[in-house]
Amino acid sequence: MAKAELTQIPVSQMVIGLTVKLPLSWTSHPFFRSKVKLEQQVQIEMIKGLDVDFVYVIDGHDLLPVIEAPIEIEQPQEELVQEVDYRPLAKKSMRLSQQRFVKSVNDSRTVFGKVVSDPEGTYREAATLVEDLVGHLYESETPHLTLVGSGDADKSVTQHGISVAVLAMMIAHTLQLSKTEVRDIALGSLFHDIGKLKVPEDIRRKRGELTDVEANFLKKHPNFGFDMLKRSGLFPDAMLDIVLHHHEFIDGSGFPDGLNEAKLLITTQVVSLANDYETLLSKYHTPQIALGILFKNHSSKHSDKLISVLVKILGIYPPGTIVRLTDDSIAKVMMTTADVKQPHVWSCDTSGGEPSFRFLISEDVQVKEVIKLDELSEGAVKTLQANNSISFYFNHFNH
Repeated sequence: MAKAELTQIPVSQMVIGLTVKLPLSWTSHPFFRSKVKLEQQVQIEMIKGLDVDFVYVIDGHDLLPVIEAPIEIEQPQEELVQEVDYRPLAKKSMRLSQQRFVKSVNDSRTVFGKVVSDPEGTYREAATLVEDLVGHLYESETPHLTLVGSGDADKSVTQHGISVAVLAMMIAHTLQLSKTEVRDIALGSLFHDIGKLKVPEDIRRKRGELTDVEANFLKKHPNFGFDMLKRSGLFPDAMLDIVLHHHEFIDGSGFPDGLNEAKLLITTQVVSLANDYETLLSKYHTPQIALGILFKNHSSKHSDKLISVLVKILGIYPPGTIVRLTDDSIAKVMMTTADVKQPHVWSCDTSGGEPSFRFLISEDVQVKEVIKLDELSEGAVKTLQANNSISFYFNHFNH
């Protein structure tokens, strides 16, 4: 029997059950190989976010819809629009996000310092911080993520808490959870690692592998944090559940109680996913690689629906990703946009010269590929501040 020809379909026609081949090299997508069996909706969403308009169908042709012959429709001529330079507004918007992030981290640090000595003050100030975060999330209907940071290579517990809160709140917003649930998520995210303050610093900051004793001690931090906050009687149960169970996974492989999906609140599942991604980001330092590792190796730990939402929020090139553009310049993604292939970036040439903030959506330039830090020149590393830690905050600039 003659070998069947591959059928080319637009990405919009992909359905679960198909086996498709991506028209990309393996280095340009987060899958193990270019041949992909579509078993989860999140796989379809990931492919839609790639720089492809079509895929080849290898198997499952019977699942494809019958398409009538297309009717040619005359496309309306584009209206002439006066060009506006939105870069100053975008820069101002990102500066505001950075300022808000720094203030949130400082406020969180102040709150942490009062947990034992002033429980009521801790709760009152934490609730105020949460209201600030909630207010920033809902400033518009379509919040985006922007890159923020402290300028340091490592994140503090409070920086990590704010970034996890932002990611988790964005997921909750997309899922249309109630504002009460969003507040519980924000509060739980802020405090989820407070128990680590009872873990000796030499264990917390150890670069190499932990011994079994050290690892078991570190794994007690959810219990330490829960006990510390439960004692005051002020914090809501859903928030305390997040603190205790933010390392639990739906497949029962987490700790401290090995809970499965049926026993995990949706609010706790959201924070568990955001925290898992942030942890991978700290390990691999490249947002796109961390997202790929999460998708490939941790997909059984979180629901397909939640992973799909996270993928949509981050985009295929999350803020902080180092990329090569189609004009061969190097850039760091600064802010997500509606078009995942054309984010707002901080760009330079290969040697680190000619730095500039660029709106790719207003240029005939796209992301060509993700590159690793060790591929950059020293000048490019310095210009792009490529070694800095990566955190996220809300941004409502939509041009």
